Amino acid sequence: MSQRQVLQVFEQYQKARTQFVQMVAELATRPQNIETLQNAGVMSLLRTLLLDVVPTIQQTAALALGRLANYNDDLAEAVVKCDILPQLVYSLAEQNRFYKKAAAFVLRAVGKHSPQLAQAIVDCGALDTLVICLEDFDPGVKEAAAWALRYIARHNAELSQAVVDAGAVPLLVLCIQEPEIALKRIAASALSDIAKHSPELAQTVVDAGAVAHLAQMLLNPDAKLKHQILSALSQVSKHSVDLAEMVVEAEIFPVVLTCLKDKDEYVKKNASTLIREIAKHTPELSQLVVNAGGVAAVIDCIGSCKGNTRLPGIMMLGYVAAHSENLAMAVIISKGVPQLSVCLSEEPEDHIKAAAAWALGQIGRHTPEHARAVAVTNTLPVLLSLYMSTESSEDLQVKVLPHDSKARRLFVTSGGLKKVQEIKAEPGSLLQEYINSINNCYPEEIVRYYSPGYSDTLLQRVDSYQPLNN
Repeated sequence: MSQRQVLQVFEQYQKARTQFVQMVAELATRPQNIETLQNAGVMSLLRTLLLDVVPTIQQTAALALGRLANYNDDLAEAVVKCDILPQLVYSLAEQNRFYKKAAAFVLRAVGKHSPQLAQAIVDCGALDTLVICLEDFDPGVKEAAAWALRYIARHNAELSQAVVDAGAVPLLVLCIQEPEIALKRIAASALSDIAKHSPELAQTVVDAGAVAHLAQMLLNPDAKLKHQILSALSQVSKHSVDLAEMVVEAEIFPVVLTCLKDKDEYVKKNASTLIREIAKHTPELSQLVVNAGGVAAVIDCIGSCKGNTRLPGIMMLGYVAAHSENLAMAVIISKGVPQLSVCLSEEPEDHIKAAAAWALGQIGRHTPEHARAVAVTNTLPVLLSLYMSTESSEDLQVKVLPHDSKARRLFVTSGGLKKVQEIKAEPGSLLQEYINSINNCYPEEIVRYYSPGYSDTLLQRVDSYQPLNN
């Protein structure tokens, strides 16, 4: 047998391995093939091919493993049990950029399913290597590493802290300054997932200088990037007054208000969420939002969208109104009550109706004047019908007519009960039934006191009263 014939055997073997791994990677893209591949023992075969002498075979084996692990947590668990992770981490530091991207994809696919699987990645020492990848010259490697770190950090505070301790945050802040949009997006998303868990983790993101860079990118035309930026700023703002003030000091107003008019629904929703997270903390921050034109802009936004996109804006109006009489009046003057009434009538979802009912309650609770502003929009019959509806959730019914004594008292002092008595309903009508249901929540003499003409009745009794002479 000649030398050529001997080498041909090896060439055929290499060709067969290449064809096999490419075919497995292709088959792994289709869900109907996954179980068959798993039952055929594909994991152990791919593990061997990760150590192949041919780089393209290694890379394709890693890609196939990533696709399998991405499919469900059982397959991700199999990657961990087959002891593949240490091998990937070792190779991640040694191999070329193509392999690094494929290996980081496997880590991302495993880590996304559960805190336990993400912890397995941390335990095998992957964080340090992934952080080094954030400094790679190739933006694709940086992006793949940022994805993996994001999926680890998003589960809980402990895993986020591990990502922080590995030194990821300053490098993620550098990544959001890179020219590639895809890298900016995932870096902003990773910072958001780190900041969301606790004030301390959010402070770490702030201390790395992230807020100023994120705020500067609010005018970027890319919708996906904007909604990640708005999410990250919201996750920082939500924790405390100090953190919210730091976001405000980055001069997000009035730029953030332009995001409320964006064509993308996610951008609108996340912009409303950011304003809500700032306004909820203090009357001063709410006043700042009002002065910037934030209340009017949010009301316009609520009017231009439907469903869950409306929810953070509705909540924001409730938070602003709750702080003080003047802030509630600012919502009224900006035509917030009619828009909330529309949400109450239009929206099919109970949780959105409940939010609108809650927000109207925050507006109307301060003084009779505030209560009148809610009542004149003909909201009360809608509230009554929701309270009576057998289809309404318990949460919605509680928001509409609270069942605790303090809230019942508030309904009286805010002028709500008086307004109900003024509604002219046909005897025996559905509306009259609703009114009776409300009245049944109160003592009879209280209902009489707030009924129209009761003061005249009292005066007539005074006129006709005959004092007893001793």
